Amino acid sequence: MTVKKIIGKLHLWLGLASGLIVLFLGVTGCILAYQREIEDAVQSYRFTEKQNQALLTPTQLQKIADNQLPGKKLHSISYQTGRSSVAVYFSLEPEQYYYTVFINPYSGEVLKVKNMANDFFRIVINGHYYLWLPPHIGQPILATGTLIFVIMMITGIILWWPRHKKALKQRFSIKWDARWRRVNYDMHNVLGFYMTWVALFLALSGLVMGFQWFSKSVYWIASGGKQQVQYTETFSDTTKILAAGTGMPTVDRLWLKTMKENPQFKGIIDVHPPENEKSAIEIAVNPDSETYWKADYRYYDQHTLKEIEVNHIYGRFANASVADKIIRMNYDIHVGAIGGLAGKTIAFLSSLIASSLPITGFLIWRGRKKKRRKAIHSIEKVELASVLPS
Repeated sequence: MTVKKIIGKLHLWLGLASGLIVLFLGVTGCILAYQREIEDAVQSYRFTEKQNQALLTPTQLQKIADNQLPGKKLHSISYQTGRSSVAVYFSLEPEQYYYTVFINPYSGEVLKVKNMANDFFRIVINGHYYLWLPPHIGQPILATGTLIFVIMMITGIILWWPRHKKALKQRFSIKWDARWRRVNYDMHNVLGFYMTWVALFLALSGLVMGFQWFSKSVYWIASGGKQQVQYTETFSDTTKILAAGTGMPTVDRLWLKTMKENPQFKGIIDVHPPENEKSAIEIAVNPDSETYWKADYRYYDQHTLKEIEVNHIYGRFANASVADKIIRMNYDIHVGAIGGLAGKTIAFLSSLIASSLPITGFLIWRGRKKKRRKAIHSIEKVELASVLPS
């Protein structure tokens, strides 16, 4: 067998093994491409008209939200310029529950209490990430399928590559007026070629989230051989606990300080109130509400208000290295948000084409199998006729 035939066999059997996973990831990826735009269009409680009065503080919003979900653990309070409604998130790890409370930040009116387990996009996300299985089971299955898909794209490009210039034109266009089998073959080859250059980034960014070894390898290459510093929780100094009744809560003081430092702010400010006396206060300032990678993460001792320096990738944006920014950017690359609405559209089209490849590929394989059977049957008839008396 020639090298190209061996690659063709590899492409075929890997495709048959991973086809359903690729189809599933492509379809769910299409659904999630415009999640933010669809939610903004149909969920009016996300928006509150801006008013000429002071916003409620994190502590005030926390009390309102806690009354809606007593006994639940508050994760963060998100002030979003442009949406105005404040989103208060409740969650517990491992994810036993996940709620979002939307509040008017001026009046304190509760606009919506949402159990995210019933949210359509949340359900799709859990399928896309974990196949609706426990994460330690579902994630490796989908990550392995994605890894196979990367190999298939590489082998697909090798198979697509024309042997001579005369065949080059056929590789870039679909012959729509031909028989359906030829159209199907062209769609698999031509659309697969165009899709590969985008889908490769989508798949590789998926592997960064799916496999720790792959994420560490990407960081090692991008940093020139350095190891990524893993995220570790930051703690306050409990020996500096202040006496009760000293005035405004520290989380509110830090929030006001952040607001004053960003008077013309147009993005998102996330406040993570301390869970106990040891916890630090985290405030994340993201200048771009459409992506995540530019966020500036700061950690403060809740007793002294002193900023705590960290050396992992989720610290100050100004201190992030090129490798840190690449890992931070990974999710935004995966969903296409890194390129704005145009990037999401490209990701949508790429996912749509990717989901079609297992179908067109299966039809090519099935057609060739039938053709081979017919050829064998014809040979058998000829051989039989040659031995029978006339």
